[in-house]
Amino acid sequence: MFQDDRGLLQGTLELLILRALSWQEAHGYGIARWIELATDDALRVEEGSLYPALHRMAAKGWVEPDWGVSENNRRAKFYRLTEEGRSRLRDKTLGWNRMVAVVAKALSAPAQPGGGSS
Repeated sequence: MFQDDRGLLQGTLELLILRALSWQEAHGYGIARWIELATDDALRVEEGSLYPALHRMAAKGWVEPDWGVSENNRRAKFYRLTEEGRSRLRDKTLGWNRMVAVVAKALSAPAQPGGGSS
């Protein structure tokens, strides 16, 4: 699902990553897996999108990486949300909710809002 909606995913990827990290730190695979599970496999994040986003977010100070050992006993980079990241999560969530409401309003609007003629 959403194969042709790549722009939608790119625009929301940071929000989804922030949400995935809002409970606990996670490595990249764990973040991608959470997104799949949370969306009933409707959204899948490829490594080529996930890791550049995580690097950008680390550069912005929203997440902090640290090396650790995964559940498979392998060395992995884990990411945790910073206070700035928590603030961004709140802001982006509010913005996303506003956008959803506006788009829903537009989709349910009459063909010509305001009753004007073309």
